[in-house]
Amino acid sequence: MAIPFRMKMFSFSIIIPVLNESSIINHTVEHVYSIGSGSDIEVIVIDGDYEGKTISVLRNKEAIKDISPVGRGKQMNKGASLAKGEILLFLHTDTELPEHALRTISSFMDRGHYAGGAFDLGIKSDRSVFRLIEKLVYIRTRLTRVPYGDQAIFIKKNYFDRMNGFKEIPLMEDLEFMRRMKRRGHKICIIPQKVITSPRRWEREGVIGCTLRNWSLRSLYLLGVQPDKLVRFYYRDWEK
Repeated sequence: MAIPFRMKMFSFSIIIPVLNESSIINHTVEHVYSIGSGSDIEVIVIDGDYEGKTISVLRNKEAIKDISPVGRGKQMNKGASLAKGEILLFLHTDTELPEHALRTISSFMDRGHYAGGAFDLGIKSDRSVFRLIEKLVYIRTRLTRVPYGDQAIFIKKNYFDRMNGFKEIPLMEDLEFMRRMKRRGHKICIIPQKVITSPRRWEREGVIGCTLRNWSLRSLYLLGVQPDKLVRFYYRDWEK
């Protein structure tokens, strides 16, 4: 008689780096707890403002909150140092996870083939130009197997620690880590469900200008230009 397969449900640490996000942080944290209901999760919010302006408005008492020097790499590393979950999930404040995200991640990671991964990208807008951007991200991710931070990267904590975390560079910390992971021969899974991110950075800066700027910066980085030089031309909407 066949023995029924029982999927392991991992414990999760969802790490959210923030800066000047008091208007949406409560929505983000409550969203994470709602989709994680019934799972073993902890939410860690790391504020890049030394005064902690974003975490000071956080209403949920279960969430862990702390302060770090500004920079996503530094903030995410700080969050990982506090984490107790088996899997770290790094979430941008303006991004929502799909409904069964944690169960889906567990089903992929339980197979033992992957050290980490990410989701496909969705953008919360009806404009057709964003469907094109989603498609281009889909193609890029399938060709390179290197997802970016807005796709909700997740990594086994023991693997993340062995990799010494994110490189604390001014930008491209997500791309640098995933490329390093790939070079070491570790498999990265791309889950064919979409996280939904806000279109605010495209709408603020202009869809074409913002997209071309991002492509140019990533291309220059891949050609060897150092992040401390690229950052002069990079405007992070989360650092307003």
